[in-house]
Amino acid sequence: MRVLVVEDHPMLGRALVHGLTTEGFAVDLATDGAEGLYRVGETPYDAIVLDIMLPRVNGYDVCRRLRAAKDWTPVLMLTAKDGEYDEADGLDIGADDYLTKPFSYVVLTARLHALIRRGHIPRPPVLSVGDLLLDPGGRTCVRAGTPIELTTREFSLLEYLVRHEGQVVSKQEILTHVWAEHFDLDPNVVEVYIGYLRRKIDTPFRVRSIETVRGAGYRLAADGR
Repeated sequence: MRVLVVEDHPMLGRALVHGLTTEGFAVDLATDGAEGLYRVGETPYDAIVLDIMLPRVNGYDVCRRLRAAKDWTPVLMLTAKDGEYDEADGLDIGADDYLTKPFSYVVLTARLHALIRRGHIPRPPVLSVGDLLLDPGGRTCVRAGTPIELTTREFSLLEYLVRHEGQVVSKQEILTHVWAEHFDLDPNVVEVYIGYLRRKIDTPFRVRSIETVRGAGYRLAADGR
């Protein structure tokens, strides 16, 4: 399994190469973001270990450019930045996992094996269903070129529906994933927020993309008319 490590700290870079090689990986090292992008363009990798604070092109931009080019190589961000918003930013732009320094090689190798088992699964930073575009990183929603303002809860609900396009999701599933901190809420709150979303993303555009499946839940469809 071939892994690219993008790390500018000389000692840590060498240590990562040695540690991962000992675990059976074939490892290449890039010392800045631009070199990392070049290497990915020249060699197919099974996974990328990517620092955030890099010279020339930072790790966020490296990941963003890979995903924009539809390169779905699994990316594990390895960084000293440990704030929850830093982690969220990395995941929102298409990274697959996040590990802070200092780290355990046992954990690092286990996570890499898990990512490689999943393979190159498309994880675009901007989600789309038909002409509906949702950007979790930028928290923006656009339909047919028209920006749509959503509250935080509306955005979370729509993101859940978009990520399960074509699938029927029950009220309870939505409550669990969108209202996790209020799991004991009346399930009818979901119906209320579905109504809010329909008035914003469907009615003005004369579409019916959010379908009610009686007795089962809701489904988001690209071609609802």
